[in-house]
Amino acid sequence: MEPWNNPLFGVSLTVGLYTAMSLLNRRWKWVNPLFFSAGLIILILLVTGIDHEAYQAGGQLVSFFLGPATVALAVPFVKQMHAFRKHRLGILTGVIAGSVLGILSAGGIAWLCGGQMEVILSMIPKSVTSPISAELSRELGGIPGLTVVVTVLAGLLGNLFGYSLLKKMNIDDPVARGVAMGTAAHGIGTARALQESPVDGGMSSFAMALAGVVTSILVIPLYGWLGP
Repeated sequence: MEPWNNPLFGVSLTVGLYTAMSLLNRRWKWVNPLFFSAGLIILILLVTGIDHEAYQAGGQLVSFFLGPATVALAVPFVKQMHAFRKHRLGILTGVIAGSVLGILSAGGIAWLCGGQMEVILSMIPKSVTSPISAELSRELGGIPGLTVVVTVLAGLLGNLFGYSLLKKMNIDDPVARGVAMGTAAHGIGTARALQESPVDGGMSSFAMALAGVVTSILVIPLYGWLGP
């Protein structure tokens, strides 16, 4: 059996590259571990001609921990419960407004670009974490694979440019920044928020979870209107 057909190949490649990029990030902040490790994995598979299914045999073992890791993000929020109580109205309003805007903007842009209904439905849940967005896309009649790609891209863009954009807009409150990152860039944005401060990370964790709930509820009428 070829070595890349062993599930350990996918696990080792994923963990090894992410660890290496994380170490480089300590020296050069522009080296984003998620972006560069994902890009290198794609490049390696293309250059070597290794079949995607061979990599995925091990990659799925890493993907399994996505769910537990998402649940574990509740811990930073619990530690910042005092900040939530103090700003609960603004936080709830911000997450709900951001979720609605995320749905309308994603679907609207796809529609304006002439996308087919299947593509539009795939774009709608792009702002929530991957396990939720894929299932919502399936329920709506979209393409779950496309939804996951767009979801990850949204998270990466938020991770890379979210704080720079917030800084240019003179938004420096950690509660507001955390809510913005969690609502727009889900778990990948939350990972970036945790690097900023405990408050950023805690609020981002809560915003990500609530955005998933709000989006799931809003999808119910959309399913009756646009679904199959």
